[in-house]
Amino acid sequence: MQRFCTIGFVLGLILMVFGVTYALPIATSLYFEDGMVDHFVNGMSLNIGIGSLLSGVTMRFRGDVKTRDGYLLVASFWVLMSSAATLPLIWGIPGLSFTDAFFECVSGFTTTGATVLVGLDNLAPSLNLWRHELNWIGGLGIIVLAVAILPLLGVGGMQLYKAEIAGPVKDSKITPRITETARLLWLVYAGATLACILALNLAGMGWFDAICHSFSTLGLGGFSTHDASISFYDSPAIELVLTIFMLIAAMNFATHYTVLHNRSLKPYLSDPEAIPMLGVLAGSILLCSGYLWHFNTYPDFFISLRHVTFNLVSIATDCGLMSADFDTWPPFVPWWMLYLSCITACTGSTGGGIKMFRTLLLWKQAGREMFSLLHPRAVNPIRIGDTPIANKIIFAVLAFIFLYFISIVVMTFTLIFTGLDPISALSAVIACINNAGPGLNQLGPSHSYASLSDFQTWICAITMLLGRLEVFTLIVLFTPTFWRK
Repeated sequence: MQRFCTIGFVLGLILMVFGVTYALPIATSLYFEDGMVDHFVNGMSLNIGIGSLLSGVTMRFRGDVKTRDGYLLVASFWVLMSSAATLPLIWGIPGLSFTDAFFECVSGFTTTGATVLVGLDNLAPSLNLWRHELNWIGGLGIIVLAVAILPLLGVGGMQLYKAEIAGPVKDSKITPRITETARLLWLVYAGATLACILALNLAGMGWFDAICHSFSTLGLGGFSTHDASISFYDSPAIELVLTIFMLIAAMNFATHYTVLHNRSLKPYLSDPEAIPMLGVLAGSILLCSGYLWHFNTYPDFFISLRHVTFNLVSIATDCGLMSADFDTWPPFVPWWMLYLSCITACTGSTGGGIKMFRTLLLWKQAGREMFSLLHPRAVNPIRIGDTPIANKIIFAVLAFIFLYFISIVVMTFTLIFTGLDPISALSAVIACINNAGPGLNQLGPSHSYASLSDFQTWICAITMLLGRLEVFTLIVLFTPTFWRK
């Protein structure tokens, strides 16, 4: 009983902190006079009020969060925050159901970018900003922000950090204290967001759209203020700026901090994931551009290069913004892009999927197994960069990959069972579990997820949570071992 009260206390504090995030859309609503102020004020009041009540009732049970409780807390957090964030959307958009509002908020928090909304060009500015703010908050993880604040209130944060931060190297820290690590990561994140806003404005985007798209770009969330996404602007300059910042967001933010701290680009060269990621993207861009040019999709190689570069980087890094309807391209290219969404993003980035670290580890493990067939007595440790990798990490990665693909299979067949065509089902599940956004066919970049039934919408929402929490954090809650004392 005490463990649940401790979790309730922390959730109450987080709910109070989350209530403060309503201030930005409130200011936006006042500026644009879009009539949404009351909805956001009421939402803020409810969040802070319920959070205060919950933390007040359970205050005497506050204490350090145990590792096991951290997983339950993180999973509960994502469901609770996504539910709380639905209030302005339900109140501000006539006829929007809780199912669709929950899907939209889960998509925002998990930085997936899939949307059930149409008519975004005419949506109230404060509601549009709210969607993008969810992208931004979810990008690095509001839990990381929380662990920088909660210790000041008497709640330890390391267990939350371990449960939330993605990847097999999450025990590494850029500073000895977890709170300082969180603050520095958010400082780099906020600085990159500000730089993106300024660059987009210089490229010709208005200030409001620049703020919104910077939020969704640095969070690799993929929400846009227009139904046509980035194709609305038809601007190579805007596409170039967004491509650069999507690449920045797909790299390890601890590496960005080290680069800024040392005032040297050498940490990028020593990062074991950065160069392979850029190499895979560069090779894929040239391959797919030549492929589209060969099949006369575009009349000129450089036009193909422009559209492939932006859309491939966007899907591969799990952002989800689009400048062309790539569903109409020859099938090899969009399917290759979806495959890249599984492996491209780096550990410690705002992207999803398997991550480049795990991909490299599996590649080296496959090589080691083939080497062992020829030299069974040889000692051949695996290294990523200069770091030797323990066998327990390799086993954990293999287990993760197994559960990752089993989740894709189960969710895909569930959607097919409900009547969705196989291409739409498989592409939607891959896009949702990688937090990449648009799928293909019925759920392609020129469509939204609004055509799904309520049950199909919930399946996709659960898949997004599975991907954002990297499968283990959610699935472990359903094992008998987790609930045993």
